[in-house]
Amino acid sequence: MTTANLITIDPEILSGTPVFTGTRVPVESLIDHLKAGDSLEDFLEGFPGVQREQAEAFLELALDAALSHARAA
Repeated sequence: MTTANLITIDPEILSGTPVFTGTRVPVESLIDHLKAGDSLEDFLEGFPGVQREQAEAFLELALDAALSHARAA
C-alpha cells in the first residue's frame, strides 16, 4: 500500500488534517487511541471506515520513520 493510498491531505477534508484515505478519520487518532491503551481492534471497531490494512500500513510507516530518524541521529 502506497502512502498516497494510505493518507490523504486535502484542505477540503478536516482543513488538511492527514486522514486515512477514503475516510474523515485523522491518522493521529490511531496513535491517540493506542497511547490511551486501546487495542487496534478497539480502534477499528470505533472507526469502521478504516480498513485493518490501512491501520497496519500506517503503523509500519510510523515505525520506519522512527527507525530512520534514530539511525540518522
